[in-house]
Amino acid sequence: MASIPGHRPATSSLADRYRVLLDVGRTLTGTRTLEELYRAIYRETSRVLEADGFYISLYDASSDEATIVFFADRGQEERVEVSYHGSESSVIREARAVRVDDRLERRSLMLLGDDAREVTRSAISAPLRWKDRVLGAISTQSYMPSAFNDADVELLQAVADMAAVAIENARHLELLQRRSDEAQKIEEIGRALAASLEPEDVLAKVIDATIELLGSDGASVWMLGSGTIARVDQVGGRVTLPVDLEWDLEGPLYNQLVRERETVVVGNLSDSALIHGRLREFLRRGSGMGTPLVVSNEVVGVLTAGSRRVNAFGDEDRDVLRRLAGQASVALRNARLHASLRALSLTDPLTGLPNRRHLDVHLEREVAAAKRGRALMAVIFDLDNFKTFNDQHGHLAGDQALRAFADVLTEENRAMNLVARYGGDEFVSILSDADDEGGLKYVGRVRNRMREHPFLGTTGLTVACGAGHFGEGMHRGEDLLRAADQDLYRQKGRRGALGG
Repeated sequence: MASIPGHRPATSSLADRYRVLLDVGRTLTGTRTLEELYRAIYRETSRVLEADGFYISLYDASSDEATIVFFADRGQEERVEVSYHGSESSVIREARAVRVDDRLERRSLMLLGDDAREVTRSAISAPLRWKDRVLGAISTQSYMPSAFNDADVELLQAVADMAAVAIENARHLELLQRRSDEAQKIEEIGRALAASLEPEDVLAKVIDATIELLGSDGASVWMLGSGTIARVDQVGGRVTLPVDLEWDLEGPLYNQLVRERETVVVGNLSDSALIHGRLREFLRRGSGMGTPLVVSNEVVGVLTAGSRRVNAFGDEDRDVLRRLAGQASVALRNARLHASLRALSLTDPLTGLPNRRHLDVHLEREVAAAKRGRALMAVIFDLDNFKTFNDQHGHLAGDQALRAFADVLTEENRAMNLVARYGGDEFVSILSDADDEGGLKYVGRVRNRMREHPFLGTTGLTVACGAGHFGEGMHRGEDLLRAADQDLYRQKGRRGALGG
């Protein structure tokens, strides 16, 4: 409990103070987590000194930033977001304790309170010293003037010295636990990589791990499109960007993330010049961090973490995010390889059209819809006299003719329909929601394009066609293809085709 305002704990004798310091030492060394430790430092300090107001700040020498990590006023803990330059504090700059007996025009430490209300009148602050470094400071304050004496300064410094050791030990234990948690998460991500080739599954694991390991409020993956356009691909946590949000990342942020491939930490989103455009609409406060996702030496996206607190991320957080980004990059690389192999297995290498295997997969889905009542039609195209043309002009010319005809079919086809190479000089179009009239018009367009084509129009090649409708007695895609094939042979036997 905090001391009662105006009441000085009875610790005047050296024996009393020595006994108190032993108790403080035992309490602090037995406290493991940092949050628990801050409360213990406050609790033990308030046993021996006035503590109407109390705070603990931690100092980062690399940025000269001291941040209050614990604050209490009249026994009530409060969350504050206050940072200050450590070099401006004589406590941190000179690594010595300071006492203020009353409100002074020139203050050497941060005082609590508000000018419009009752404010602290006297205070002492002591540096948290560990070896040759200052880790931060603790300050205990009173609403009464001249509440502290020299012995109190010495006592607070003794408490601060023990607190510094306890804080450094707790940091070390927290780092070890964090590394253990990280190793466990990386292992989980590795299992996800082994179990799934879908990037969505693995990236979801990465986002969850980012939130858990960094204690962030949210995380997301941005993918880079053409030029400098970024798009939110996946999100997680309480602070999120809308999925599919797009904006132009061009500017300093793009330069650092993509061109220089740096990890970017933004301590305060509200006043950062790096955040602009549509991104500013959603990232208005708190802090954030992003690191590039690199696949085949190309930056393809960004892994980000966000917090509602300012200055929430440090150097260790940056390193964790980089390691997690490495796992995300592996997932994306595997997904690209899988997509490439899948495309090869489902694509005819000569024409670039879907092959027979791809056709079967597509038909399975379309037949299911046809059984529910949707019209389905297949048209098979056969290039007449192709063998003779191929023998007379050579295989290169024959291949060129097949590729040209594949382009004609694709250009005349609707996006929802599929054109595939059926085998040799035969092609098939699967037409959804098409009747006889629609099929005839499609075939007519194909024939016209053949005649007008700058290469096909000079070859003398013509095309025979056969059509089949999914109907009664049919159960599978091959039933539909068989009907179209039978019609093709009937048409060729009569030297005609659907309208030809």
